[in-house]
Amino acid sequence: MRTDVQLDEAALAAELAACHARLHAPGDRLFGLPSWPLRDGLRLRCREADGEYYLYVEDPGRHCLAGLVVLNRLIEVGRRWDPLVRAPHTKIGRDYRRRGLARALYAGVLEAGLCLLSGARQSPGAQALWDALARDFDAGYVTLEHKSLQPLGPRVSAQQADRLQTRRLLLGRGWDLARLAAPAPGAPRRPAFSLRQWLGSAAPGP
Repeated sequence: MRTDVQLDEAALAAELAACHARLHAPGDRLFGLPSWPLRDGLRLRCREADGEYYLYVEDPGRHCLAGLVVLNRLIEVGRRWDPLVRAPHTKIGRDYRRRGLARALYAGVLEAGLCLLSGARQSPGAQALWDALARDFDAGYVTLEHKSLQPLGPRVSAQQADRLQTRRLLLGRGWDLARLAAPAPGAPRRPAFSLRQWLGSAAPGP
């Protein structure tokens, strides 16, 4: 995939500010979301909507949103893949970068068994994050075509990596590329990721 995404800092700051305002606006669907403590005084708020997961990292002391992670469903994959894979999109405010926030949240859902699929393009920061997570979780490259993920292996050529159909895949705990792509006939399916169960049993905080 291509590493050519650049952040618009002003737009990012405005989006985080607007989202934080909604978290505290009575009547808004984001108002009153439960929260869990993180380190450094930060708190995590979460919601699920139509199978997509929204993770809000709030700094109550500074009355702002430190970052937002959205785990999107993929319209490009078929029903067999839908419960297992989400595409993460992360926005971290300038003052909160290099604290490991995104890495901790990604690691939490990976430990719970959810697999994460990259987009066709990544920022240099996102690429570094995925490289770091690949040291702790099984990972590889896949091609996304015809509603299916086909494994390409742990490494690909520069030419293959530049194709829009090529994606990076971080495998949730307990999965490997071969079993994910071709499960044994009759093998029991693992349950879909549950946000409520993850928050109740795991330690999502960095």
